[in-house]
Amino acid sequence: MEILETIEQRYDSLSKSHKAIAEYILTSYDKAAYMTAAKIAEVTGVSEATVVRFTTEIGFAGYPSFQQALKEELKSRLTSVQRLDYTERFEDDRAAVQEVMRADIENMKETLASLNSDAFDEAVKTILAAKKIYIMGIRASATLSEFMHFYMTVLFDDVVLVRSNCTNELFEQVMPITENDVLIGISFPRYSARTINSMAYAHKRGAKTIAITDRAGTPMTEHADVSLLATSSMASFVDSLTAPLSLINALLVTLGMHRKDHIKSSFESLETLWSQYKVYETGRDRKDNDEFPAP
Repeated sequence: MEILETIEQRYDSLSKSHKAIAEYILTSYDKAAYMTAAKIAEVTGVSEATVVRFTTEIGFAGYPSFQQALKEELKSRLTSVQRLDYTERFEDDRAAVQEVMRADIENMKETLASLNSDAFDEAVKTILAAKKIYIMGIRASATLSEFMHFYMTVLFDDVVLVRSNCTNELFEQVMPITENDVLIGISFPRYSARTINSMAYAHKRGAKTIAITDRAGTPMTEHADVSLLATSSMASFVDSLTAPLSLINALLVTLGMHRKDHIKSSFESLETLWSQYKVYETGRDRKDNDEFPAP
């Protein structure tokens, strides 16, 4: 159950001091998520020990687990304007760089530590067995889906990138999916309703569904046969997609281990085309075709 809903339901049974804490969290949850127990105690006029007891009262092992859960819930609730206000906690430009990059490192560590190897193996098997592969990630997750699609087309012959145009066109792209196919849905808070609905449709059609998202027990995993989880923190209005991108990278490399012959054939053909149409610049190209000679 969501934390704020839990607090609201238990409010009447709380002690006076616990009610003071509850009221502050319910009205200022965006601030409380990043405050220490001591700081919450200070602003609510209670002791730090009382704050810790409050978190155990509502079902948590202690303040750290409560704070982490509140941060996770926060990502799904805040508007873009509220997220923008988060930049106010950075003292200066250098502090912003340090904190954001440290958070990305922690996200990577947490993702690796909590990686479900069985789910990862199942995702690999599911993709390898699929006749057609649909990849869907819109809004901020579009960068992840496009990256994945670029390399999946090298690995497989029939890969569809579901692009976000208008809602009707988006569902028309998913409509042909069959029980022989797989839909890979990518979304992080705030979760895309269109991605969730498309996964529900694919699941109803009998297709396999793989969710790449931040945590279990969310609308994104409700219709997923397999869930691959990667931590995505929120520094401000920008979502951290470092860990999700690394997870996708690992998935692509693992799939490539099973598709070596296909990859070799694909790259040989592509290299010929790239060379013929000068897709990539080389030192020789610059020397032979110097359009901008030095003065």
